[in-house]
Amino acid sequence: MSSTFFIKNAGKSAFPKKGHSLATSKRKSDEDLGSNSKNRAKKPNSRHNEEISSDSETESTAVQNEREGEEDEFDETPQEKKLRLAKLYLDQLREEEEKKAEQESFETELVAGRLQDELLEQKGKLQRCIAKDLLPPDASEIRLLRGHQLPVTCLVISTDEKYIFSASKDCSIIKWDIETGKKLHTIKGGRKGTEARHGGHTTQVLCMAISSDGKYLATGDMNRSIIIWEPETCKQLYKLKGHRGPVSALSFRTGSHDLYSGSHDRSVKVWNVDENAYVETLFGHQDAITGLDCLSRERCVTAGGRDNTVRVWKITEESQLVFHGHGGSIDCIQLINEEHMITGSDDGSVSVWSVNKKKPLSTVKMAHGSFGDAGLEQPHWVASVAALQNSDTVASGSNNSEIHVWACGQGFRSLQPLFSVPVPGFINSLEFSTSGKFLVAGVGQEHRLGRWWRQKEAKNGIYIIPLKRRSAQQEDPHATE
Repeated sequence: MSSTFFIKNAGKSAFPKKGHSLATSKRKSDEDLGSNSKNRAKKPNSRHNEEISSDSETESTAVQNEREGEEDEFDETPQEKKLRLAKLYLDQLREEEEKKAEQESFETELVAGRLQDELLEQKGKLQRCIAKDLLPPDASEIRLLRGHQLPVTCLVISTDEKYIFSASKDCSIIKWDIETGKKLHTIKGGRKGTEARHGGHTTQVLCMAISSDGKYLATGDMNRSIIIWEPETCKQLYKLKGHRGPVSALSFRTGSHDLYSGSHDRSVKVWNVDENAYVETLFGHQDAITGLDCLSRERCVTAGGRDNTVRVWKITEESQLVFHGHGGSIDCIQLINEEHMITGSDDGSVSVWSVNKKKPLSTVKMAHGSFGDAGLEQPHWVASVAALQNSDTVASGSNNSEIHVWACGQGFRSLQPLFSVPVPGFINSLEFSTSGKFLVAGVGQEHRLGRWWRQKEAKNGIYIIPLKRRSAQQEDPHATE
């Protein structure tokens, strides 16, 4: 039975009202008996009704319980609310701390890797193996920048790889935009006595160097002078004088403004460019110095031309190490890292050295081939070398219309040819960009130090050679995604 039935009956009294007769009560009793018999006849239908009523009651009860639950959620006490918010805050803090810990772990690993690389770099043991990924450039991708009237003798690339500075036998210096290939500024030169009109060099420029922060540009000429420039504006700052012969080599110490200069007067001088001051002179070479280089340590390496020696100058210790190996004049030198260097000679050989051994670790003879009649062959002189710092990639240039790119073996104990880049003329200067994305060559019709030969078909200018790297799919053509 339904609850409604009980509610209605509950409102009726158990005793008859006053004024009602017994007969009336009896009659009502008989009627109730008759109605009960009728209800028994309709029992199946009442059961059906009872089932429907039960379902509806269950549904309404569930909805009511849900509402009561929602009300309970919102009807929490202030203390419960504080506890809930505190838990949420603690969960949020835990997530933030976990993310922070992951980021700190990543940064720690990154810093540790960088510190390890810097330590290996300082020890001269860092060797990034990128030679195996280099691909020969397409001839159509090589750009030629022309602006000098005479052979280019030297060049440098700014650290941010936006500009190239080049100098020539025509006494001029040009600042180039690498991206567009346009001339941004030209410092013209002229004959002696005309400095007031152009403010540049009065004789051919032999060497140049730029500081690692790009604040100073230094150039040296045949007139025994070194001029310091501001690279941004190409404004002359001051001159350094002291050499008694042509200034043939310049290099800034990485991370400082200490400048090393080498000259045909067989001396190496140390300058403080910030103070516009001379520091000291180093003697030892028996012939004109033709090349010089340095990195972050207080020492430099030099090539002594026809005295056939390479020297390592330890400035603070006031000592020098002497190395022998080439059979001819050593015309160019560059450091690969703090412990290894590469040299080129007019005997046609290219050598890799360690500062800890007096003999070359590896030598390639006739690196650029030879010329002349049978039995009277002469090697092509190696006029320039370059090294991608702290890597296994080096390059050399000569007058055989080719630049050779080499891979150094493990421990720099071998040199293997990678590829050649056709460039007609004398390769008087080579420089890798810091990132290793391109190689720049300064080319002329003549050798930078003399006029022994002349190649009329060559063009005086700057060649920008892109260096592509092999992708992962090119390394493994069967690799699938």
